[in-house]
Amino acid sequence: MGMQWYIIHTYSGFEKKVKESLESRVEAFTLQDKIGRVLIPMEEVVEVRGGKKVVSSRMSYPGYVLVEMDLDENTWHIVRSTPRVTGFVGSATSPSPLTEAEVDGIINRVHTRRTARNRRWFSSATSRCASWMARSRISTATSKRSTTITAV
Repeated sequence: MGMQWYIIHTYSGFEKKVKESLESRVEAFTLQDKIGRVLIPMEEVVEVRGGKKVVSSRMSYPGYVLVEMDLDENTWHIVRSTPRVTGFVGSATSPSPLTEAEVDGIINRVHTRRTARNRRWFSSATSRCASWMARSRISTATSKRSTTITAV
């Protein structure tokens, strides 16, 4: 049948631990020919901290890990019984594999859409901030020149 990609659901925040545990279990049970790559979908995000642009990586899908494997009862049990794994995405007894196009979309999405969207958001946020500051200066300047109105 060959290796196919599957998505496993993990405790959120424990994706790296699950990857390490799964890779060590594969070595311990000598299943390198049945279970291939284990990937955590990550994306690079440009943030502004302290007035400087900082590039950091963050998880695209928190709580999910991709596993390339030849699914049979033994490999299903090895992956499913890994600590902090709650199950496969799909049916409980027969998980549904991803197509290569879906895997490419998940992995390549990291470098194309998100980065462009973050740049657009950053530039629009900067322009919104600049226009707000300009309005603030105008209202401050006009409030200093306010006239007093007395009741008659």
